[in-house]
Amino acid sequence: MPRIKSGVIHARKRKRVLKAASGFVGGPGDLYRPALEFTKKALVYAFVHRKQKKRTYRSIWITRLNAALKARGIHYNRFIPALALAGITLNRKMLSELAVCDTAAFDAVVEKVKPLIVAQ
Repeated sequence: MPRIKSGVIHARKRKRVLKAASGFVGGPGDLYRPALEFTKKALVYAFVHRKQKKRTYRSIWITRLNAALKARGIHYNRFIPALALAGITLNRKMLSELAVCDTAAFDAVVEKVKPLIVAQ
């Protein structure tokens, strides 16, 4: 029985790794071994940062809300519990979007919540 060499399979694997590493500067973009290491690390970073992106966006929404509320003389940490008391179920993403894009609607939400803030 003839010996089967895996040259075609290995070449395909190398091609896939080097294609994934295209754009990397220097050796990792051209050489197989560094490309393999860098692409593995890049996949790890991609996984981690997909989780971090959610945290980052939430902090951006909170910062936007805080700025919009500060302009109206309200503290963020008093506003959020008062929203729950008022029965308003808008999340931070939608509230920050209202604060930036539709200030009239945001002002209406704030006016609905204001009496509950004073009561605390």
